[in-house]
Amino acid sequence: MGSTSGHTDEGFGRRDLIKRSAAVGLISVPTMTFLASCASSDSGADNKVEKGKKTAKNPLGVNDGAPLEIVIFDGGFGIEYAEDAKAVYEKTYKKAKVKFSSTQKIQSVLQPRFNGGTPPDLIDNSGAEQMDMGVLVGKKQLTDLTPLLDAPSIDDPKKKVRDTLRPGVVEMGQFDGDPVWIMYYAYTVYGVWYSQTALEKLDAEYPETWDDMLALCAKAKKKGIAGWTYAGKHPYYIPFSLYPFIGKIGGREVLDAIDNLEPNAWKHPAVKAAFEAYYELFKKGYILRGTPGLDHIQSQTAWNEGKALFIPNGSWVENEAKKTTPKNFEMRVAAPSGLDSSDKLPFGTMWASGGEPFIVPAKAKNPDGGMEQLRIMLSEASSKNFTQQVSSLTSFDGGTDGLTLPPGLTSGIAALEKAGDNVLNPRIQDWYVALQKEKIGVAGLGEMMAGRLTPAEAVKKIQAFADEAAKDSSIKHYKHQ
Repeated sequence: MGSTSGHTDEGFGRRDLIKRSAAVGLISVPTMTFLASCASSDSGADNKVEKGKKTAKNPLGVNDGAPLEIVIFDGGFGIEYAEDAKAVYEKTYKKAKVKFSSTQKIQSVLQPRFNGGTPPDLIDNSGAEQMDMGVLVGKKQLTDLTPLLDAPSIDDPKKKVRDTLRPGVVEMGQFDGDPVWIMYYAYTVYGVWYSQTALEKLDAEYPETWDDMLALCAKAKKKGIAGWTYAGKHPYYIPFSLYPFIGKIGGREVLDAIDNLEPNAWKHPAVKAAFEAYYELFKKGYILRGTPGLDHIQSQTAWNEGKALFIPNGSWVENEAKKTTPKNFEMRVAAPSGLDSSDKLPFGTMWASGGEPFIVPAKAKNPDGGMEQLRIMLSEASSKNFTQQVSSLTSFDGGTDGLTLPPGLTSGIAALEKAGDNVLNPRIQDWYVALQKEKIGVAGLGEMMAGRLTPAEAVKKIQAFADEAAKDSSIKHYKHQ
């Protein structure tokens, strides 16, 4: 399975909601409003297949002869894992005809079908053309996945599916209280990625404080190596290490206030301190020259080539960059360096959360079949298959016993263990996709890291964007419960 096969300059291959969009590749509000209004019609509402008989082996009451349609996003994880799970479904429900397709353009391909009330039964809603989850939920276009979560798991019928999942995964699929609208299949570890080999050549260890980070960058600069690079064309990658850095400095309540679009949330001293620290990387010349013009693949390749020590990224990077990663690279991920001893949370605090969002449309003809396919995917066998193929964890809690794991994933698991309860999960990235990507990411952080805004100007600009979103009555607003 090629890790970057099918990538284009628009950066398809993204993992999660905020993943891999082109600089202009996000869904425009008018388009989504059109999608939402059209798709809320009742066409196709009564076309559901007849329910099957519920049994111990068929707890969701799947109609074993009903057709099933699945559409998968073909990105950094490829589609083989999903095809393998589909084969299990076909073996279990031998009379069912399963239609399976993949695309990098989820919105373009599926919007007309939502409009017409004839969507597929299961969709991997990911990539640059991801459909806006907040809009889909707000317009009641998704099926509540609670029956799947309450169904017995495949490996242990005494355990419900929900009891086999990693912490936080169920909550991520919720927007307003109880219904669970999304099943995040991958489990992404975000942070600062580096080569252990590169650090050893500098006789260095990963820096736990910002003073140590700056000292190491200075040492690298003398050897002609940049401290950092990042996806300059997609600067909403910067939060993968910046947000947990903010949370470490000021506590998770600072990130909650940002998620809630609270007035002055971005003016918190922890945000100011984090912005000033990152800006210092630019001011001291520790960022790889030309970084603002690089996309995610180009920045990852430069990092693989040893031109920069550190890159903010998610755990899909090991699979996505494998074609350019040297054999002796020894890829690692770490939690962000802290600011100093006054930080609210300990070193090891990091961001990890569900990725690869799967949805069952409200108008799906065979929603039980869609949920059953997810139940199969959340078995130990399917989970191990995914992990082996693409170097990523799934939301199934376990599934790595007996596997030989690559270095990046091994370090990700160790980082999660070190983090313990200090795993943060900022929600702004999936509650407010356009705000997070283009405004905070490109117009705010991207401009600051390129030296075109000071930290104070970036804070002011981003706070204005957040205030604008908070006042926009056309946007569905969410709050931490």
